Amino acid sequence: MEQDQRVLADIGAEVDRSGQEIAEFLHDLVRIPSYDSQIGEVGGAIAERMRELDFDEVRFDDMGNVLGRVGTGPITVLLDSHIDTVGLGDLSQWGWDPLQGKIEDGVLFARGACDEKGSTPPMVYAAAILKRLGLLEGITVYYFGNMEEWCDGIAPHALVEHEGIRPDFVVIGEPTKMGIYRGHRGRIELTATFRGRSSHAAMPQLGVNPLYPAARFLEGMEDLGGRLPSDPFLGQGTVVPSSVRVITPSLNAVPDECEIYIDRRVIVGDTPESVTAELRTLPEGQEAEIEVPTWNEPSYTGFVFPVPKIFPAWSLPESHPLVQRAVDVYRTVFREQPRIGKWDFSTNGIYWAGKAGIPAIGFGPGDERFAHTTLDQVPLQDVVDSTRFYAGLALSLAGSQTRE
Repeated sequence: MEQDQRVLADIGAEVDRSGQEIAEFLHDLVRIPSYDSQIGEVGGAIAERMRELDFDEVRFDDMGNVLGRVGTGPITVLLDSHIDTVGLGDLSQWGWDPLQGKIEDGVLFARGACDEKGSTPPMVYAAAILKRLGLLEGITVYYFGNMEEWCDGIAPHALVEHEGIRPDFVVIGEPTKMGIYRGHRGRIELTATFRGRSSHAAMPQLGVNPLYPAARFLEGMEDLGGRLPSDPFLGQGTVVPSSVRVITPSLNAVPDECEIYIDRRVIVGDTPESVTAELRTLPEGQEAEIEVPTWNEPSYTGFVFPVPKIFPAWSLPESHPLVQRAVDVYRTVFREQPRIGKWDFSTNGIYWAGKAGIPAIGFGPGDERFAHTTLDQVPLQDVVDSTRFYAGLALSLAGSQTRE
């Protein structure tokens, strides 16, 4: 234990020496636009910094995500940070330039500061510090800067199944207010399509209007929301009709088709079959064509990795060894008990833990309530302090055989 304390003290001293550099690196990254999953430029800046910090390997995968590696040990720890952001929206709603950002009272305000560029500098420097101090025995540490806003989970899915890199443990850097998160709800996206028969709007009796059964279906969906299953940790599932699309030959015609897009937030145990069965019980549900769409958009490199829009819920028990190791490291580094919780939104954990069964936890600076807003922000001291946790946890996992 005394030796562990000394090693963590050495890590802390390196973090202190690099603190200003870590904060400035984040400010550099938020200045580089990376919305619409165009992460090539920001990924290039991260790759350049990793080379400067003497990573053993730095490269881009076929999808265009950036990878850095230190160490060659048998236990692989991956630090996951998405480096794409949502767009800027209406610039008049910002009180400052969202790319240049501003710093007030030690807080950086900028697009992507919270969601999620804030975790990239501490993850990169944590890996570099472990190498600098010669603390990589038994472990391989990857930094994975990826596109997640595009389609959550697709980047790790391709990393494991196309690139052949399967870590033993993952730390997700989405904002957790410096708490340790162990899960979140997932979602399944669906379409419910009602077919009709077009006719001139002056003679509607000659057609079949699909909007009427669609309206009854939507009304039933509002009632369904309060009856969905609930989980003691993850909370209750939700269902939201998020878009309605009509195919019609004219605004003066009965439509041919009405498609409703549905966002169904799910808990552990929900499946495409179970949520489809729920929708079938709604008025007109038996008449609808209900499908799960497929994401097959090419990335900025032209790489296509088709996946159905099924994003499973996941949660690790609080007693899971990875959670307990994270708690122990947190207590040692920060001298207090961590807050253990969950995200309200979805992360790459839907693949790591939800599909692949790889133990994952979340830890990152920033508060998720500022994500996607014009108050996007992160405390810079938390960014720096995250480095201590990332390095300490990776070191703690060296030689671990715990893979529940």
